[in-house]
Amino acid sequence: MKSIRFSALALACAASFAATAGTAPIAPQSVQAGTYAVESHHTLAEFTVNHFGFNDFFGVLPGATGSLTLDPKAIAATRLDISLPVDAISTTNATLDGELKGAEWFDGAKYPTIRFVSQKVVQTGTRTARIVGTITMHGVSRPLVLDAAFGGAGVNPLDKAYTVGFSATATLKRSDFGITKYVPFVSDEVRIRITAAFEKAK
Repeated sequence: MKSIRFSALALACAASFAATAGTAPIAPQSVQAGTYAVESHHTLAEFTVNHFGFNDFFGVLPGATGSLTLDPKAIAATRLDISLPVDAISTTNATLDGELKGAEWFDGAKYPTIRFVSQKVVQTGTRTARIVGTITMHGVSRPLVLDAAFGGAGVNPLDKAYTVGFSATATLKRSDFGITKYVPFVSDEVRIRITAAFEKAK
């Protein structure tokens, strides 16, 4: 029964996307202005560190919440406020996940969220911008710059919500936030990659 339901959903998705195939991608300046909420099911933050000089290792943080206020004709006025739940950290290793949530790392019991709030947005290209803001993590607030790129926008064929998507990258030092376990054997530098979807408030 589950496979039948899944197949029906897959066919519906394929039909919806096939119906719009071949249409030109929307230009960033055509995005609808307004206030958007994070669509958490399709928003994900990935963090990468180097492990003992052997290889890069990464984990993900799902479950984002927050809002985006956007007007493509006034990019500088964009406002982004997004939070990630520490308890959702996942590396596919349950033991490591527990350690990362614990007191020697992110201390999720004391500091349950990681939050980024923008202060300034500067357009850097037709589809790119630099988002300057403050990230608060492990009880410490520091400046952070996101290099963001516009992905696309339009009506989601499944839930019919007007949706806009972006990707972004950033780099930070975890020691700046008091998270120093195993530095420098596990790298102090953390590379961040974000994919985010936002649905327009009705």
